[in-house]
Amino acid sequence: MEHVTECLDLLEQYMAGHQVVHDVEKLNFQGAGANDVYNCTAPFYDDGKWVIAARVEARDSERSHIGFFEEVNNGWRLMNDMPIFPLQDPFVTRIDGSLLFGGVWVEHRADGRATWRTLFYRGETIRSLQPFFEGPIGMKDLRIAQLTSGLILVLTRPQGQKGGRGKIGYVLLASLDELDLAKIECAPLLEGHFADDEWGGANEIHPFKNGDAGVLGHIAYFDHQGNRHYYSMIFTLDPFTGRHSPVKIIATRQDFLEGPAKRSDLRDVVFTGGAIRSNGRMTVYAGTSDAEAQRIVIDDPFEKWDHPAT
Repeated sequence: MEHVTECLDLLEQYMAGHQVVHDVEKLNFQGAGANDVYNCTAPFYDDGKWVIAARVEARDSERSHIGFFEEVNNGWRLMNDMPIFPLQDPFVTRIDGSLLFGGVWVEHRADGRATWRTLFYRGETIRSLQPFFEGPIGMKDLRIAQLTSGLILVLTRPQGQKGGRGKIGYVLLASLDELDLAKIECAPLLEGHFADDEWGGANEIHPFKNGDAGVLGHIAYFDHQGNRHYYSMIFTLDPFTGRHSPVKIIATRQDFLEGPAKRSDLRDVVFTGGAIRSNGRMTVYAGTSDAEAQRIVIDDPFEKWDHPAT
């Protein structure tokens, strides 16, 4: 069993590193009325426009849908002619040129409890998205990406007997045709990332030139008062061997602008959505305090690993 560095120690390492924040901005979403818009993707190109997918819901509700917002001069405007998906926490990637979109479907039961699973849709554009795959019941943060080799990396996040509060597993596929529930459920866990009373998940996979992957995600824990603390983190993964770097925190709530929270126990929450890497910088898009979406520009933490194979 590998040594696990607890979240508070990772936070101490982060604070000692004096990371430079080059820019920070709240995203201006228009057209969603009085609803909050948060937990967004990074911008992606679709049918000639730059688009952000984001979670839309009322402040006093957990019943969400995904809205698609197009870039306009002063922010991001809801595209009313786009399909509506009754999901939480969207993500996007491209595989063999097609758009793969997904989010978390939540079923609210009569006894007040909820069950959830990750749903995937596939199409050439947002308008043409069709149901593609349903992940296991009880699994959020299921992510898929195509590596530079063309192989498909799947990152899982079981909870319960196998994953505790949530740990990351991985499986490598030759193509999307091989994706099935059995492979996801049997995916081995990456050891050494999260203490048993803490949890984490992958939010976005960044393929490297050498065939490895950079994983952008979150790590979280409850404090003694029951408050949630979420931080943006990264690690790198060799998908053939399972070798990986330690988790490293790259952003905390204090790095973003102050703002409202959905509830008092969610004030210290950064939920990583996605990132764009360019010219040695990384622009991270994230939900803050389950109420707003912001972006932050930092030095690219993946740059030292992302190089051609030797």
